[in-house]
Amino acid sequence: MEKPKQVFLFYCIEAEELARKVALQSPLITLQSINWRSFDDGFPNLFINNAQEIRGQHVAFLAAFSSPEVIFEQLSVIFALPRLFVASFTLVLPFFPTGSFERMEEEGDVATAFTMARILSNIPISRGGPTSVVIYDIHALQERFYFSDHVLPLFETGIPLLKQRLDQLPDADKIVVAFPDDGAWKRFHKQLDHYPMVVCAKVREGDKRIVRLKEGNPAGCHVVIVDDLVQSGGTLIECQKVLAANGAAKVSAYVTHAVFPKRSFERFTHKEDGSEKAFTYFWITDSCPRTVKAIGNRAPFEVLSLAGSIADALQI
Repeated sequence: MEKPKQVFLFYCIEAEELARKVALQSPLITLQSINWRSFDDGFPNLFINNAQEIRGQHVAFLAAFSSPEVIFEQLSVIFALPRLFVASFTLVLPFFPTGSFERMEEEGDVATAFTMARILSNIPISRGGPTSVVIYDIHALQERFYFSDHVLPLFETGIPLLKQRLDQLPDADKIVVAFPDDGAWKRFHKQLDHYPMVVCAKVREGDKRIVRLKEGNPAGCHVVIVDDLVQSGGTLIECQKVLAANGAAKVSAYVTHAVFPKRSFERFTHKEDGSEKAFTYFWITDSCPRTVKAIGNRAPFEVLSLAGSIADALQI
């Protein structure tokens, strides 16, 4: 059996906390640093520390493409590292940020997910061959075909973290898994098929999109809504209302990627005024570090860290 390999892990500033958690998972993962400087005009002035020492080593970079302005500087490093005569190179991009912009529905639409995949597909090869790209719960499964043969995408999921957490709950035998639409059901139901399931659906009524219960029975159970990502959270709130109206004893939610632009997570936080709490738990992962930092420890949010899963992926 092949022994786990020593990995030198670089990281962007935003992902430092996650990188440190990854390194704690194995003595064979060693953190390496980059000087993230900039010139007076704002363009990056970057320096990879200890570049000589990583020759012939397995090297990885933990990225966080949380906004367009940080992508260029990280891409500059990502394209430089494989050229430093490393034995292999792995890019860990927990959240593929353009994933929900993958379709062209009319002439003129720009599928930015395809653009991002093309950019990443041009990462230089290392001594060991093509770059491995580790991504968690990419929004549309067909996006795996956007990448060329110059990189090797490895698609992982955060669902095992959720299953582990659900097993710890005092009402673990009363769990029902709910999906906000057919897309989420197709995506995740096979990984959760030992739980009873509820499927919701969005229907159009005039100018509004209304959530309805399509199948399943939530009555008397702790219902956990499962999806890959959340933006404003409007669909989750409508799902919660429908599930509660149909007898759910408690409603919680899980998403791998908590994007929450414009602090939209605040509509879910528990208030201290004694008002009814719509969501008992809201589980997220640390794939979006900015969101994790902004949310802090506010109920009902709990962070399920991807650190262990990332460490395992790096040592394959």
